Amino acid sequence: MGRSQRREEIIEVASRLFHSQGYAATTIRDIAEQAGLLSGSLYAHIQSKEDLLYEISCRGADAFLTAITPIVTEAGTAEEKLRRALAAHAQVVADHLEAATVFFHEWKALSFERREKIQAKRDEYEVCWSQIIVSGMETGEFRQEDEKFIRLLLLSVANWMYEWYRPDGELPPRKIADRYADILLEGLATKKKGG
Repeated sequence: MGRSQRREEIIEVASRLFHSQGYAATTIRDIAEQAGLLSGSLYAHIQSKEDLLYEISCRGADAFLTAITPIVTEAGTAEEKLRRALAAHAQVVADHLEAATVFFHEWKALSFERREKIQAKRDEYEVCWSQIIVSGMETGEFRQEDEKFIRLLLLSVANWMYEWYRPDGELPPRKIADRYADILLEGLATKKKGG
């Protein structure tokens, strides 16, 4: 097994362990044992446990950014973009379930400088959502509401998917995103007739 392939395996093991037992509770020994290495040998591939958390967090942030960035700039109505953004977000969670969990929960365990870098990527991601929401307000597709509140609602709903989504479940990520979008865009209230 090549060095880069071994490092990828270590990152996968760390992601799985950080997901299942948390970053703080996972030891270097745990990672080494699951990767089939001695603890000392692990340091030939990484410098610290935090390096693994940082890399997993960066990959998570980059996956979300890569998925949404083209959606913001491509043609389409704000509603179409919002639906595509929800579908892209759901697909990233589904494709990287363990890493997504680590990205959502464990990144705050990073040192200040690294945490700031991840926060910058998270901020960039939120700006993409803001652009979609604001464009919908400007075109009259979405009603005038507090953009930040809408963004927080959308991302809270989308982010929570990691908690209950199962790859062998009844709905694929795209269908989940479609249902989210239908409810979020149309609301729960039935339309009143007449009046």
